[in-house]
Amino acid sequence: MVKTNVERLEGELNEVYNEFTTPCDYEINLTFTESDGTFNYLIECENQTKKYSYAINYANEIEKKRYLKRYAKLSLYEYLSKKFEVELPWGALTGIRPTKLYYQQGEDREHFLKEIMKVSAKKYDILHNIAEAQSKYYEVSERNTALYIGVPFCPTRCSYCSFISCEIGKLTCVDEYIDALCTEIRHAKTLIKNLRSVYIGGGTPISPSIDNIRKILDAVGDVDCEYTVEAGRPDCINAEVLQLLKDYGVKRVCVNPQTFCDDTLKLMGRNHTAQEAIDKYHLAKSFGFKVNMDLIAGLPLETFETFVNSFETAFNLRPENITVHTLALKKGSKLKELCSRLPEGEISRMIDYSSKRMAESDYRPYYLYRQKYMAGNLENTGYSLPGEECIYNIDVMEEIAQNIACGANAISKRIYPSENRIERLAAPKDVVTYINKLEKLMKDKEELFKLEE
Repeated sequence: MVKTNVERLEGELNEVYNEFTTPCDYEINLTFTESDGTFNYLIECENQTKKYSYAINYANEIEKKRYLKRYAKLSLYEYLSKKFEVELPWGALTGIRPTKLYYQQGEDREHFLKEIMKVSAKKYDILHNIAEAQSKYYEVSERNTALYIGVPFCPTRCSYCSFISCEIGKLTCVDEYIDALCTEIRHAKTLIKNLRSVYIGGGTPISPSIDNIRKILDAVGDVDCEYTVEAGRPDCINAEVLQLLKDYGVKRVCVNPQTFCDDTLKLMGRNHTAQEAIDKYHLAKSFGFKVNMDLIAGLPLETFETFVNSFETAFNLRPENITVHTLALKKGSKLKELCSRLPEGEISRMIDYSSKRMAESDYRPYYLYRQKYMAGNLENTGYSLPGEECIYNIDVMEEIAQNIACGANAISKRIYPSENRIERLAAPKDVVTYINKLEKLMKDKEELFKLEE
């Protein structure tokens, strides 16, 4: 465990620490001091001390805090890397959005990421390739908007899931939630200047009744932009739902198998087979939808060979997008209760295999993000066929457009590019609380997104 005199930094330092050693193996103290424009970090562990110093120029307190955290993590990484003789693929980076940092560093990015933050050449190359894939869509604008709509219901709860999603069969307020959500959607539309994308996610947003799905689509109305519904669970996908989505102008759906191993699907609590995922993919394509498929590397009891079979199955189907996730053990998931730490074993091989196979084909990475509690200091990567990149994923992940989010636990973000800052507005997590506080939420959102003409 890491202790520090820097307020609110222990969590991020322990993210670095936990990549090297199981919790409680060592007690480390990191003390910060500043003198004459130099940041000093003293690390004490097992009666040994090590000092790291950096000359830092900062313009204001916001920059100071950013640099203070960055170089604290770097100091701890340098110490642990030497102690255990291990180099991590993402070096000292712990943030969710390494691509965003890539953009911020400008022409100095390669030196900063590889030489200072110790990012491996392989991971740096991925960031470079992602930036190239994003180039024709990348536009920082206070007028551009991504509209997110959250439907936090699923037919069953997957054991790896940490979202607030509820099993829809156990709720009595589904209709009331949908009505409240539609009210918020209509209100949100009045705050949009230039709509670039609509994304209906969850949960499984097609798990409610067909009438409730229609209500949501009615609230969105006619839109002339990228339009995605995360259909997600194959056991919820059918011709009636797909026809409804098609009638309302949806262009892109997600059919997410996660794995093509039936034993794993059963273990994870997903009520469908691998063959059903394949069948529903073909059904979605028969309606003319572009399709994303999600896979997870590192699921319990799966070997490298199991993952390769799942990857090759998805790869050979040729969906427009394939997203490869590294399993993260998150608080709130059933899996977290069963496992204290992911076995890193072959997970790096799985991720390396998918990256290599994609590089050999016409798929290319177009967005990437990282999460806490991921095995092997790895990442989640979205791959796309040329010209089929998802604008919503780019705008939201790189935080270059306004994100107006509707629904329980949805987080709206307003960007201020000239000030290099973001303001967030989080909706209540609990469905009933969300319904009861909707009026206040809409007023707060209107205040946040009030743009000068």
